[in-house]
Amino acid sequence: MIYVSSDWHGYPLERVKELLGKAGFGSGDYLFLLGDVIDRGEEGIALLKYLMYQPNIELIRGNHEQMMLDCSFLFNEVTDETVDALDSDQMRAMAIWNRNGARPTLESLARELPDVRRMILEYVEDTPLYDSVSVGGRDFFLTHAGLGGADGGSLQDCTDYDFLWTRPRLETRYSSEFTTIFGHTPTWFYGEEYKGKILTTDTWIDIDVGAASGIAPALLRLDDRKEFYLDA
Repeated sequence: MIYVSSDWHGYPLERVKELLGKAGFGSGDYLFLLGDVIDRGEEGIALLKYLMYQPNIELIRGNHEQMMLDCSFLFNEVTDETVDALDSDQMRAMAIWNRNGARPTLESLARELPDVRRMILEYVEDTPLYDSVSVGGRDFFLTHAGLGGADGGSLQDCTDYDFLWTRPRLETRYSSEFTTIFGHTPTWFYGEEYKGKILTTDTWIDIDVGAASGIAPALLRLDDRKEFYLDA
């Protein structure tokens, strides 16, 4: 079975494992996790360390993982000289990440041994910006944020920024040749009636149900489109 989830944002690891168990996720299944494992919540680094050793879970990079990579210089040895050497781009990257909930991730990384921090960063550096899969005769394009363009972007014209940061509108329509699945934009953004629920349209599916604000993440099984949620 093929599953998709997104935007765990430091949600407690044990609760995530409970969700996987509820869906019957096992060694013969595969999960695409569409980014934003870290930040806002307290257990982002614990989640990354768990994912690193799961051969049947693929992490696709989100904008929060990208912000961490953009600030990887923070995890080098800090001296007066290195602080003085920070350039304007680095200062801007730090400010952007801080505004987007970096604190729990920074504090967790500070407690890790240097070799473990390096392994975590190398793992994230190897994550792709998108992937695709065919299930039950239907093709799915998987990325963190969407394809760009308020009226529906073309895959060929997408930039890294589109894959990481775009926010489709409810009326946005993508190619009908495949179903685009993304997170990044919490479904309540499209209306209170979608809060905490996976949102499906005729060309795309948003699976960010709002873990950044404390709502339990969800799983979507592509084989039969079954949705899995944790009880409150």
